[in-house]
Amino acid sequence: MSDSQQPQPQNWNAFVEQWNEQLLESLEDNMEAQAQFVESWSEAVGEATEENEISDGVEGYAKAYETWMNASQQMVERMNDRLEGEDVDVEEFRDIWLNTANEAFKDVMSTTAFAKMTGETVGDVLEMQQQADETAQETLRTLGFATEDDVVEVGDRLVELERRQHDVEQKLDRVLDHLEDDQ
Repeated sequence: MSDSQQPQPQNWNAFVEQWNEQLLESLEDNMEAQAQFVESWSEAVGEATEENEISDGVEGYAKAYETWMNASQQMVERMNDRLEGEDVDVEEFRDIWLNTANEAFKDVMSTTAFAKMTGETVGDVLEMQQQADETAQETLRTLGFATEDDVVEVGDRLVELERRQHDVEQKLDRVLDHLEDDQ
């Protein structure tokens, strides 16, 4: 083996340092994601009132936690593989966390507690949207501008006028036809 193929001690140290930093960063990201997950989950479970929802929520959280722990184990195994000389792509670590996040969210989102929380949130958003629409309508009306309701009303009236005009034209055509027949 030539000298150019031999790993340089300073390069090896830099490489190991980089891997250590990436491992620590991944573990910190994992812990932060878990903390955020636990916080949001505890809020959802805290709002659940029925016993079945709480039980289902705890079960979903347990599955998600198990998923995160399995990912941590995978990370340690792949890091050991790398340290033993196996060629492990850095993207594999990212993929482990992305796949884990997807699985953990599926575990949580399939619970009745999550469905209830989502339903309540959607209801709240729709209510706020309705209030904002009403406020906008009032503001436009106060400023003398046409509101959406006004435009819809004008459109309905135009359609009705067109229908009536069509009826009058048909009657007029019948009268003209009758007059022509009489001549």
